[in-house]
Amino acid sequence: MSERRTWAPWAMSAPALLLFAVMLAVPLLLTTILSFNAYNVDTGPVAGSFTVEHYVHIVTDSYYYEIFWRTLWISGLVTLICIAIGAPEAYILSKMRAPWRSIFLLIILAPLLISVVVRAFGWSMLLGPEGLINDIFRLVGIGPVKLLYNETAIVIALVHVMLPFMVIPVWTSLQKLDPSVESASLSLGASHFTTLRRVVFPQVLPGILSGSLIVFGLAASSFAIPGLLGGRRVKMVATLIYDEYLHELNWPLGAAIAFVLLAANLVIMLGWNGMVEGRYKKTLG
Repeated sequence: MSERRTWAPWAMSAPALLLFAVMLAVPLLLTTILSFNAYNVDTGPVAGSFTVEHYVHIVTDSYYYEIFWRTLWISGLVTLICIAIGAPEAYILSKMRAPWRSIFLLIILAPLLISVVVRAFGWSMLLGPEGLINDIFRLVGIGPVKLLYNETAIVIALVHVMLPFMVIPVWTSLQKLDPSVESASLSLGASHFTTLRRVVFPQVLPGILSGSLIVFGLAASSFAIPGLLGGRRVKMVATLIYDEYLHELNWPLGAAIAFVLLAANLVIMLGWNGMVEGRYKKTLG
């Protein structure tokens, strides 16, 4: 009986583990091996020949530093904006009564039903020289502003796409918050701002942490929006990988760039996770 109990969890988890191995672990392993393959301009990747030349090329060329820095600071800025907008939005949503809560929750989630490419084209029409936003600027006496094919367009569109991924985790954390705790703080003379800062905010930190990790990871690896709204001059790591794979046909270098991006994301996200979790434990004991 004890032996059966020992093997039961593994047997029940086997389909999920197999799917994880096939869909994630195996492709990641193959990509890692490919990143060490030697590359010949005439014949492409050289099977059976391995080198660290691609990684050396990445860490010694300032061109890659510029693109990685642009990718990371845009992803960080998008994450901070999503926290600044999404956390208050989730708090307001949690205070709504039915049926308005369901209606506004549907409005928040509705953009997820539309392709990212379609949304990117929509933003290109809004931000273009003849778009609606520049038309409004002209009405107030401001000349056409260049909002397309630069970092501004990428940040605006990424915030629009990533915001639901911040709102939902924070809203879920707020559902676990006991309303009587907030009421007790107000009844003891604390202002609404103090209650939010010292009672509500510390308890929704796990939701903010989850949302920020999701937003940062998705923004750093985003391809469609930087490719369509950033143009050819404003490159991010995902568009650079695309170019190496399909334009230069240098698959090993593209795989090496992808692996470096993965490693950078893991370091930043694990560091952020440790910092926020440490503050959460310190605040709540």
